[in-house]
Amino acid sequence: MASVVTDQLPGPALATEPPAVTLDHVSKSFGRPGAEHPVLDDITLSVAPGEFVCLLGASGCGKSTLLNLVAGLDRPSSGTIEVPGGRAALMFQEHALFPWLTAGQNIELALRLRGLPRAERRPEAERLLELVRLGGAHRKRVHELSGGMRQRVALARALAQDAKVLLMDEPFAALDAITRDVLHEELTRIWAETAVSVVFVTHNVREAVRLAQRVVLLSSRPGRIAREWRIDLPQPRRIEDAAVADLSVEITDQLRGEIRRHVQH
Repeated sequence: MASVVTDQLPGPALATEPPAVTLDHVSKSFGRPGAEHPVLDDITLSVAPGEFVCLLGASGCGKSTLLNLVAGLDRPSSGTIEVPGGRAALMFQEHALFPWLTAGQNIELALRLRGLPRAERRPEAERLLELVRLGGAHRKRVHELSGGMRQRVALARALAQDAKVLLMDEPFAALDAITRDVLHEELTRIWAETAVSVVFVTHNVREAVRLAQRVVLLSSRPGRIAREWRIDLPQPRRIEDAAVADLSVEITDQLRGEIRRHVQH
């Protein structure tokens, strides 16, 4: 397997730096007492500063639940979660932009909630639009934007929170293949420029291998860490690269095994 080209990537921080995210024996169940349904079971995981981690697994394995826990939208049934840098920013599959606001105003709202003074919001919103390559789109309404452009605005809004951790819940799943491919490139570039830690949820194996430095496979119902892979391939990668395809086959075999094991039980 190819080695990482270190000058192209921020890479995980040195071991002396504290993790950006730490989950310690985290479990989560839903339902009334005595009739709980476990969704996550005994998850212990850390994400280094500047690391890009993909959570992979079959539908219903608890990937989105895990993100919600890290984001602070829900509490674990047991175990602890630490995000030393503060609250993580969360980007959903749907853009969730306010249609009555312009692209820039959607970002400025996040800046306002962050506490940025009014005079600084417009310049910062324009800077973030430039970062996601939507310069000049400040006045555009949501209905004037394509699906890919809306996700770029949603990404800029998430970055506006100035969080050290970016949580992404299948943000490109609803996009066509070409648009998704372009946004893979853009996300890799933005991650490298910002050095933010990314936890990216997907059920697409090739997407995970293309983007991540580490892929974490969750088993099905309840979600447990079944296996991890360090992706030592240079960036930028392409989804059709032979090395990406080969590793995707290996991971897919493991994923199928987890699904079969769940069905048999």
